[in-house]
Amino acid sequence: MLAPGTPAGREGLAALRADPGRAVVALDYDGTLAPVVARPEDAVPARGAVGALTGLSGRVGTLALVTGRPADAVVELGGLSAVPGLVVLGQYGAQRWDGALRSAPPAPGLEEVRRALPALLGDARLEDKGLSLVVHVRGLPDPAGELARLTPQLARLAAAHGLQVHPGRLVLEVRPPGYDKRAALLSLCGPSPSAVLFAGDDAGDLPAFDAVDALRARGAPGLLVCSASQEGPEELRARADVVVDGPAGVVALLDELL
Repeated sequence: MLAPGTPAGREGLAALRADPGRAVVALDYDGTLAPVVARPEDAVPARGAVGALTGLSGRVGTLALVTGRPADAVVELGGLSAVPGLVVLGQYGAQRWDGALRSAPPAPGLEEVRRALPALLGDARLEDKGLSLVVHVRGLPDPAGELARLTPQLARLAAAHGLQVHPGRLVLEVRPPGYDKRAALLSLCGPSPSAVLFAGDDAGDLPAFDAVDALRARGAPGLLVCSASQEGPEELRARADVVVDGPAGVVALLDELL
């Protein structure tokens, strides 16, 4: 039984159920809709996820994914072009897919960082997203030690070229300022959504939680969902109205909404 643990969450759920046609339901991808795996290219949606999204697409006003991945890559990897009306905001809002892809240009300085990074990485792996660069330490013998070594070096390199470093679940991402999930989620909501649900699992999702709090302050009820894992930040769990057990729990929540 879906039972938010906060008064604000219960208000958000009630508003979503009362007027779904003007509601926004938005989810992160990795760790929320799809289990986190060793290779990002293997991260497919959890069992039942695409079916749940398809069911919701005809019932809620806006159904969206808000992800750090390239939008078109998520659509292809997840088979999400089959979900009618789905919007995918990729690379923290720098890209939008709604049947066609629109993308911001690469940030100045990104090419210089791309050329300089290999000399710093050691055994860490580089994922090039085109508009950002991600360093992965998952699977290394001492991932925490590698993060401690790489974080200050990447921060200096990024700052020298007008970019920023953002931590995630055993990753460090170099990307331009001005893109985060707060701005991305707010861009979906318009002036008066009946309710906003956002589900996420990682530090990069905290700005989207901030967006829901801002919408609540403007009178739009919201529901914050944490897809919990041992690697996820405690702050996300503490701020959530509902905590579920990873992507399978998110799918169960969506099925219950249906």
